[in-house]
Amino acid sequence: MGAAMAPAAADTIKTYFTDTGTKPADFDMIITGDLAEVGAELMNELLMDYGFDIKDRHYDCGLMIFDRTKQEDVKAGGSGCGCSGSVMCSYILNELKMGTIKRVLFCGTGALMSSTSSQQGQSIPSIAHLVEISV
Repeated sequence: MGAAMAPAAADTIKTYFTDTGTKPADFDMIITGDLAEVGAELMNELLMDYGFDIKDRHYDCGLMIFDRTKQEDVKAGGSGCGCSGSVMCSYILNELKMGTIKRVLFCGTGALMSSTSSQQGQSIPSIAHLVEISV
């Protein structure tokens, strides 16, 4: 599903940068919920097309929650809402509290699934929302 949600994440992040006059370097971390490896790569390519390079500060919760060097066959992360909540509450908020990081963009994504539309060959609509957290 990460590939289906990547365009929504890229568009939301691009719109945020454009509307606020910020750039990737203004943030310590730019976090997505669970685009996984394929979706994260696609989102980064789309953002590059828009003129924004976030690769050096982009982290995906679905990829962060697993140790891909020690765990076999982890390709797509996990539940976006589960990974997002776990990483945000256990790691990101602690790093903000400690002052290790000061400014974060968090972009949650979702796929609006319908078994009927998928069986009919229709696209999978997706959505993304973004929150800036700073201390």
